[in-house]
Amino acid sequence: MNRVASAIREMPPNYFAMVMATGIVSIACYLTGFQIIAHTLLWLNVLFYVILWLLTIARIIKYPDIFLSELCNHQLALQHLTIVAGTCVLGSQFLVLTGNYQLGFGLLIFGSSIWFILIYGILSSLTVKKNKPPLSEAINGGWLLAVVSTQSVSVLIGRLIPAVPEYQTIVLFSCLCMFLMGGMFYLIIITLIFYRLVFLELKPEQFTPPYWINMGAVAITTLAGATLVGNSQGSLFLESLKPFIAGLTVFFWAIATWWIPFLLVMIIWRHMFARVPLTYNSMYWSMVFPLGMYTTCTVHLGEMLTLDFLFEISRYFVYVALAAWILTFVGLLRAMSKGVFSQQ
Repeated sequence: MNRVASAIREMPPNYFAMVMATGIVSIACYLTGFQIIAHTLLWLNVLFYVILWLLTIARIIKYPDIFLSELCNHQLALQHLTIVAGTCVLGSQFLVLTGNYQLGFGLLIFGSSIWFILIYGILSSLTVKKNKPPLSEAINGGWLLAVVSTQSVSVLIGRLIPAVPEYQTIVLFSCLCMFLMGGMFYLIIITLIFYRLVFLELKPEQFTPPYWINMGAVAITTLAGATLVGNSQGSLFLESLKPFIAGLTVFFWAIATWWIPFLLVMIIWRHMFARVPLTYNSMYWSMVFPLGMYTTCTVHLGEMLTLDFLFEISRYFVYVALAAWILTFVGLLRAMSKGVFSQQ
C-alpha cells in the first residue's frame, strides 16, 4: 500500500503520453499493414487509459495541493495536456481501427472539454503568477503539448465528419479553426524554444525527450491539415481554402522532417559524448509519440499529394516507431519491477 500511495503521489503529470504514443503507433501500424499489432495495441491502450485515469483521480483526491501546484509550475503545467491528447488519440484509434463513431464522438466531447478547461486555466495561472522563472528554466519541449492537444482535437473532429453529414459545414469550420489555432501556438512557442536552445546555455541533462515534441507537434499539425484537405470535397468554403491549407500542410511536414536529424545529433551528444545514462524515464513516451505521428502524417500527406515515395518513407519509419515503443515499454516494466513509477 505504501508503494501504491507513493506511486500516486509521485506520478508524473505527463504519463498520458503513454496513451498518446501507443495510440499513434497503433494507427501507424494499421496504415502500413500490421493489422494484428495495431489491434493488440488498441486494447492495450484502453487498459493504459483506464489505469492512468484511476491513478489521476486518486491523485487529485488524495493530493490536491500537489496537483494544483503543478498547474502553476512553468515546467510541469502543460504536461497535463497529455490527458487531452491521449483522449483524442484514443478516439482516433477507435475510429481508424474499428469505425466506432459513437465512442469517438464521446471521447471528442470529453477531450475537448478538458482542453478548454486546461488551456485557459493553465495559461491564465502562469500569466498572473508573480514569481516567474527565467526562460532557460521555464520553457522546454513540453510546452508544445499546447499544439499537440489542440491538433489532436482537430484531427478527431475531422475523422468524425462522415458520421455527421448534416452538420458538415459547422464541423469542418471547427476543425479548420483548431488547425489554425494549433499552427499559431507552434510558431509562437517554437520561436522561444529555438532561442532557448541556441542562445542560452544547455546542459546535456537538460535536453530531455520532450524536445522531440518539436517534431511531433508539426507532425500532428500535418496530419490535421491533411485530414482537412481530405474532407474538403463538397464543401464550398473549404474548397476555396484548399490550396492555402495544402501549402501549410506541406510547410509543416517539411519542418517536422528538418527536426529529425537535428534531434538525433542532440541525442548522440547527450548520451554518447556527455555520458548521460540511458535509463527509463516517463518522458521517453514523449519521444515515441512523434515517431509514430511522423509515420502516420506522412501516409496521409502521400494520399493528399498522390506521391508514392511518401508511402515508402512511412513503410520504413514505422519500424523505428514500433522499436521505440517496445524499448520504452520494456523500460517501464523493468522500472515497475523495481518500484512503481520509481524512475521519473
